[in-house]
Amino acid sequence: QVQLVESGGGLAQAGGSLRVSCAATGLTLSRAILAWFRQAPGKEREFVAAIRWNERDTDYADSVKGRFTISRDDAKNMVDLQMNSLQPEDTAVYYCAASARIIYIRGPHYDYWGQGIQVTVSS
Repeated sequence: QVQLVESGGGLAQAGGSLRVSCAATGLTLSRAILAWFRQAPGKEREFVAAIRWNERDTDYADSVKGRFTISRDDAKNMVDLQMNSLQPEDTAVYYCAASARIIYIRGPHYDYWGQGIQVTVSS
């Protein structure tokens, strides 16, 4: 059974930093596309960042580009999202996602999802 479990997150002030991590069990991440999405209250879930298996191919939403960094540690079977220069509009539940198939990395068709973790940024 595949499980993705997020950790980290929490509360930060505007301009601060947080890190969210995602650990996978039951799935080897080294050949998976890994991504982070987020959902703010009253809004639809949106793409944040993704990284392909070769680690060099990353993609970011325009709203986080230059502030967030996605990285993967295949030895630990984990994917992280480092979030810097946080703004109140970054407040959301953050979800990690994984797919072993070739998919549109910004779309919702990932095979596996974590339960989500809250990130709150105060002004």
